[in-house]
Amino acid sequence: MKLGIAADHGGYDLKEQLIEDLRKAGYEIHDFGAHSLMPGDDYPDYVIPLARSVAKGEIDRGIAICGSGVGACIAANKVRGVRAGLIQDTYSAHQGVEDDNMNVICLGGRVVGYQLAWALILAYLNAEFAGKERFKRRLAEIDKLERQGMKEGNND
Repeated sequence: MKLGIAADHGGYDLKEQLIEDLRKAGYEIHDFGAHSLMPGDDYPDYVIPLARSVAKGEIDRGIAICGSGVGACIAANKVRGVRAGLIQDTYSAHQGVEDDNMNVICLGGRVVGYQLAWALILAYLNAEFAGKERFKRRLAEIDKLERQGMKEGNND
């Protein structure tokens, strides 16, 4: 599985730890940055390219990290085709994939510690979309809304 990961200064240390362990676990990782700790950087500079790569199918799933995870989640969800969730518990980590086909997990580097972040990511990566009709119907409704936003000039 190809994974993308991105973080600003608020998630940089967590991102670096995760990259090392994800590679050891056999995942192919594309690091969208930051590539060094820069206290004044902005999460959209890293999260938007990650989200676009997920939406284009260049990577299978994404991991976006900022201080709280909120900003990264908002930014990622502005890209059509991305279904990002701010995750802080293992149930939501797998349920978000199983029911909602979540393709970007967002974490708060100042909110979750490394052990919890690792457990969340494993739950996310080991989950698969269930594909039930009601789930597909809901996602079709979201896609329709995204397409309408494109016509109105309100989306990426």
